[in-house]
Amino acid sequence: MDKPGKQQVFSIDTDERFNETALRVFNYQAQHNPVYRQFIEGLKIDTASITSYSHIPFLPIEFFKSHTILSTDAPVEVTFTSSGTTGMITSSHRVTDKTWYEGSFRRAFNIFYGDIRDFTVLALLPSYLEREGSSLIYMVDDLIKQSNHPDSGFFLYNHDELFHQLKKQQDARKPTLLIGVTFGLLDFIENYQVNFPELVVMETGGMKGRRKEMIREELHAILGKGFGVKQIHSEYGMTELLSQAYSKGDGIFNCPPWMKIIIRDTNDPLSTLQTGKTGGISVIDLANINSCAFIATQDLGRIYPGGSFEVLGRFDQSDIRGCNLLIA
Repeated sequence: MDKPGKQQVFSIDTDERFNETALRVFNYQAQHNPVYRQFIEGLKIDTASITSYSHIPFLPIEFFKSHTILSTDAPVEVTFTSSGTTGMITSSHRVTDKTWYEGSFRRAFNIFYGDIRDFTVLALLPSYLEREGSSLIYMVDDLIKQSNHPDSGFFLYNHDELFHQLKKQQDARKPTLLIGVTFGLLDFIENYQVNFPELVVMETGGMKGRRKEMIREELHAILGKGFGVKQIHSEYGMTELLSQAYSKGDGIFNCPPWMKIIIRDTNDPLSTLQTGKTGGISVIDLANINSCAFIATQDLGRIYPGGSFEVLGRFDQSDIRGCNLLIA
């Protein structure tokens, strides 16, 4: 079974085409990914019996901590690692072709927000900048470069500089995206008040142990007041995925066409739940062509008609993760 190319994956526009491509990826990875193949065999699943993407078995995300998850013998170009506290075992996502990641996040941003060249991109991601191997930093750095705007850039703890840049953007009426880790955005608005209604504020989640967790409604209300915006946008992504879902407000996320969310029964991980039911979030990310495209996360959520979804928290025993795991 040959694997689909970028053209097939990134041109998906119907559920039928998604199903066809997902099944091709599944059969390819069931043959060429040793860890996934052993997992499927352990479940005693006949791959030929799988005719719908909703019945594909999902590899538990914890395997990225203990195994090398690859569906190819190609050399690794970059390894993305998850954040974690001292002593915590972190995940490693080995990427053999960076153009799959770049193709995914560039296309997804364009779908949800339009041409990146229309934006000035300001990034407040201190904890990510202070370590190596962050897939989020890789993505945001690329978006900053793609924006081709001289004022785009990263801000560490230089909040005064960020404040003056935001005022400059507002005065010039330039479309601006501020993407920030949650605790960084909260730290900023404790000392600076902004009233910039046109600003797109996108939080990526993550308190990193620096602040108490809070429910999404409370967090977004505080951030909305601090930046003078009506809605707070969010990004749902993680080290183990090469695609992201986006929320333009109210914590409701939408996926790009090559990514889907399945909700599984927390007591029976091989069973899926209907729309509106709360369960474990499993992700199909077809950009993960060279690792594993079918991942059972430790997040809890529910899916809505049309495929949008909400993240409601995490499993009680799961590690605290870095990307948008706010309890709502």
